[in-house]
Amino acid sequence: MENEMNDVVVIGGGAAGLGGALMLARSRRKVLVIDAGEPRNAPAQEVHGLFALDGTPPSELLERGRRDVLKYGGRVVSGEVEGVARDGDAFAVAAGGGTVRARRILVATGLADELPDVQGLRDRWGRDVLHCPYCHGWEVRDRAIGVLATGPMALHQAQLFRQLSDDVVLLAHAMTPSGEEAEALEARGIRVVTGEVEAVEVAGDRLTGVRLADGTVVARDALAVAPRMVARAAFLADLGLRPAAHPSGMGEHIPADPTGRTEVPGVWAAGNVTDLSAQVGTSAAAGALAGGHINADLVAQEVGAAVAARRAG
Repeated sequence: MENEMNDVVVIGGGAAGLGGALMLARSRRKVLVIDAGEPRNAPAQEVHGLFALDGTPPSELLERGRRDVLKYGGRVVSGEVEGVARDGDAFAVAAGGGTVRARRILVATGLADELPDVQGLRDRWGRDVLHCPYCHGWEVRDRAIGVLATGPMALHQAQLFRQLSDDVVLLAHAMTPSGEEAEALEARGIRVVTGEVEAVEVAGDRLTGVRLADGTVVARDALAVAPRMVARAAFLADLGLRPAAHPSGMGEHIPADPTGRTEVPGVWAAGNVTDLSAQVGTSAAAGALAGGHINADLVAQEVGAAVAARRAG
């Protein structure tokens, strides 16, 4: 594939990338997906809230998506993209020691979750340490849930988990709610525990609580954490496209318009790399939408070239 020209190179083989690739392949575009094989939801056992596919293991869902893309002539290869640069009116994508070229780029590399420095937290991530009430909330309903306050979203997060259980505790950690915030927590029966959280407690491969810096252990069955989310997009630096602060304060993303078009002509973004809160279904839909707009953009270019050639005789 060295130096061959593709209509579109899709960087990232998750829901957004495969959703976009499927739309493009069905439009008879020459599309190549380069997948680093590091899906964000790999620690999770099942995907939830996805229409008609609720409870499907993430690996199975991705395998189905790859088969769909291949069925229509798209290609999916394993590799990590090191950089993307302009190459005339196209792009050169460096990956795996080689280079492929593309007329358009769809970035769907997702994000990295930066967790607070709490002992044992990462080991339980995606199991009984979670962040999204819509992804995993049902599975911890009616259980003792702790919400680790890592930023302004923690208060909102606590109220969302309160919908799922009567036993929700806000672990204040480095913040202390006051005024209307404290009143709202109290009104909903959400207890506030002050003190820095030092570690999670585990017994029999099951979270049993959290340990504060003073040695106090707060018994909990599940712990909700709002990570700082950072777009995986360092390889776009040569194009001048860098992650920017997300308006929500949740982290950094690649800004894009509702169709996925970025500020760099010819480059689109879809999924968590631009929408930090997107679930699997949302990401797949965003990829499909971006794929449709990329195809339309290519068609417009081809129409223009055909008209120019006709006028030139």
